[in-house]
Amino acid sequence: MARIPLLQMSDISLTFGGDPVFDQLGLVVQPGDRVALVGRNGSGKSTLMKVMAGLVEPDRGEIVVPAGISVGYMDQDPDMSGFSTLGEFASAGLDPGEMYKVERAGEGLKFDPERPVETASGGERRRAALARLMAEAPDLMLLDEPTNHLDIEAIAWLEEELKATRAGFVLISHDRAFLRELSRATLWIDRGMVRRQEKGFDDFEAWRDKIWDEEDTARHKMDRKIKSEARWAVEGISARRKRNMGRVRALKDLRAERASMIRRHGAAGMELSAGPKSGKKVIDAKGVAKSFGDKPIVQNFSLTIQRGDRVAFVGPNGVGKTTVIKMLMGEEAVDAGTVVLGTNLLPAVFDQARAQLDPDMTLWDSLTGDPDMRVSGKADQVMVRGQPRHVVGYLKEFLFDDRQARAPVRSLSGGEKARLLLAKLMAKESNLLVMDEPTNDLDVETLDLLQELLDDYDGTVLLVSHDRDFLDRVATTTVAMEGDGRATVYAGGWSDYRAQRQPDEEDKKAEKAKPKAEKIKQEKSQKEGLSFTEKHRLEALPGVMERLEAEIAKLEEFMADPELFTKEPVKFQKATEALVERQTALAEAEEEWLMLEEKAEG
Repeated sequence: MARIPLLQMSDISLTFGGDPVFDQLGLVVQPGDRVALVGRNGSGKSTLMKVMAGLVEPDRGEIVVPAGISVGYMDQDPDMSGFSTLGEFASAGLDPGEMYKVERAGEGLKFDPERPVETASGGERRRAALARLMAEAPDLMLLDEPTNHLDIEAIAWLEEELKATRAGFVLISHDRAFLRELSRATLWIDRGMVRRQEKGFDDFEAWRDKIWDEEDTARHKMDRKIKSEARWAVEGISARRKRNMGRVRALKDLRAERASMIRRHGAAGMELSAGPKSGKKVIDAKGVAKSFGDKPIVQNFSLTIQRGDRVAFVGPNGVGKTTVIKMLMGEEAVDAGTVVLGTNLLPAVFDQARAQLDPDMTLWDSLTGDPDMRVSGKADQVMVRGQPRHVVGYLKEFLFDDRQARAPVRSLSGGEKARLLLAKLMAKESNLLVMDEPTNDLDVETLDLLQELLDDYDGTVLLVSHDRDFLDRVATTTVAMEGDGRATVYAGGWSDYRAQRQPDEEDKKAEKAKPKAEKIKQEKSQKEGLSFTEKHRLEALPGVMERLEAEIAKLEEFMADPELFTKEPVKFQKATEALVERQTALAEAEEEWLMLEEKAEG
């Protein structure tokens, strides 16, 4: 029996006053689809998602969402007008008996529901928007960069939630590990065309390169044919003019077809140049301690950083990673211990807040107005690693076009702002790079290039990131900050740290307290004899059961109030119905898991 699609788009075209963003686009999202939406920054990923959500009206085409199907969209910049707290926004539209869903999402995503909207940061607002979407549990979730502003623990929580859901989802993310874990199909936006492959992100690069190779081969063949036909036209047309006008017209058609081929954008022309070498020992910290009030950041922390090291700092948001880097750079005083900086240091800083960018300035002025890049007497040139360059030519190396040069910084996407900040950073000679969350918003190709540049950089790198794949590819040392002043140094990247890390007493208690569903999930069993769908269902069921157990516990806690029945009879009734529903669903999930496990074991 054919499945009814969650969403169907036909002949969609959209233009924003220039070249079309999409033309004659067709797209179907089926129930249970787990789709990675990939493409370069500025290719139209977020725009396409907004069209799918009904927030942007296409110029032409039809979008069909069947009756009874709900579609939810996580906005990168949510409008919280009319709401006093983040929790009030996140719970809007939920029944009183479902409030526990927001509380649970708040715990997993680490946002405070009581936080006033007016004092909330951009990251907190995004986490509230994500919590709202997870609590609503629509049939189709549209997730635009959900991992931005999440720490690694929150990313892991979200990963498990999405693995367990039966909803379909389309996902934009720069986090390779996240995409690899979750996607089973890939949508690729490239030069206004949207292609689909029924394989996850892990196969994307091989697929992309194959398509590009085929394009290059076709272009080369056409160029040779045009050259051959043009030679014939010059040498033989005068003797056979009347007989061969058809061949001349064919040559014109070939040239028109060749001209219509959409040129592939080159890679960003980023370069990273180290200045004079620093001393062999770059930073030497011994017995460092730092606290803010009764909150310890580090205690008795020691670290020696040599020239050429790539040191990553990982840990939950708010644990103090940026503070530690500022102490190591001599920008923040220590409470105890010593920090000695090496000789001849030329630092360059990439800050996660993009504070070096003025949203009201144009891209042109953002570069020419920088004192470190200004060329005396030349309003259209910037100094790039000691050499004067035309500002537009330099911007083109970072994939900005002529029109964007005079556009305000506020008009840029998150990824474009990151590229502009990299342009400012890479114009300077340095031998010590400090990169605080550089991977946020960057597309996969730019991340690849940035990794290659850091590999070849003849200097030292201090890095804060929640991108596990990027950490594995770049870091030679990892400092794990786990709260309560604990900061431990490990060799290698993220995976090396996880492999070396010894579980402490809190980890052991947490393992012992894990719910039944999570323990079942960790058991290894052979999955022979199961269909593809059954295998995925068996892998997802432990997460489903864990979620139901947590929801049941929250409902039981909510109903434990002896005055609830008399004071809030409607809420009591809804909570009772929700509890019965989830207890029934848990029993069914456990029975299904047992049946599939028995089948898997033969």
